[in-house]
Amino acid sequence: MLTLYGITQSRAFRPLWVMQELGLEYHQVELDFRGDGLSEPDYLALNPNGRIPTLVDGDLVLWESMAIDLYLARRYGGDSGLWPDDAAGEALAWQWSFWVMSEVEHALLTVLMHKRILPEERRDPARAGRNLGLLKRPFGVLDTTLRKRAFLAGDRFTIADLNVAAVLSWCGPARVSLNDHPHLQAWLKTCLARPARKRAQKAVPDA
Repeated sequence: MLTLYGITQSRAFRPLWVMQELGLEYHQVELDFRGDGLSEPDYLALNPNGRIPTLVDGDLVLWESMAIDLYLARRYGGDSGLWPDDAAGEALAWQWSFWVMSEVEHALLTVLMHKRILPEERRDPARAGRNLGLLKRPFGVLDTTLRKRAFLAGDRFTIADLNVAAVLSWCGPARVSLNDHPHLQAWLKTCLARPARKRAQKAVPDA
């Protein structure tokens, strides 16, 4: 059985969503990034970075949420349609997964931290505003792309859409408006309405 280390309220949510899409059996070890478990020797033997998520699949130990997502979709996707059908679709899945990490995630997480997560005395509205500004260009890129097609890597929902939508799901709690990007807004709403995403959000150990 697959074992995933990490709480749902973290980047571990991304592979949880994938596993729910694929109907996989898994064991979730609810390791919290705010606790001491990440520094325990047994965990560091799996992930010397001391971060979550970590996936164990037999002899394979894999870090990094996007790497885990891509592996699961490729390894277990089967007839689910989550993994693209051809090399061009695969390339687009890699492209968009790398793109959202390099162009969106850090800025969006910074906005979320300084608007909602950090204690009031540690929040920096100016920093949140600067990073919100950094999101205009990538949001525009995505909106333009989705004006031309319904999905990112083919004619259906694939791992490319899941990976990008999982990061952009922070827009809600960060109170980042997408009203200026209607195609992006509609696509994200569709992705986040998927039953597997809702099941992942409620995931518990041994789900």
